[in-house]
Amino acid sequence: MKRIGAVKEGLMNRYRSKIRERAITQAKVRIALSQKPFEDFTEDEIEIVVRAEEDNVKTSLKQSAAVALLIALGLS
Repeated sequence: MKRIGAVKEGLMNRYRSKIRERAITQAKVRIALSQKPFEDFTEDEIEIVVRAEEDNVKTSLKQSAAVALLIALGLS
């Protein structure tokens, strides 16, 4: 039983890591488009932008999963 929990935790950590990486990439783009030098952002401001992008990534993944499920069920 502990082994299943360890596998699940490992998968969740990989999932969170991939979401974080994607959010950081999107945050870099968002900061670049802000017309404000990167150096002008505090660590807290950068973290806020990354967290917002993480939320966007999670929402996007949930919507994609829902659409895929509907397509699989033939309901779209």
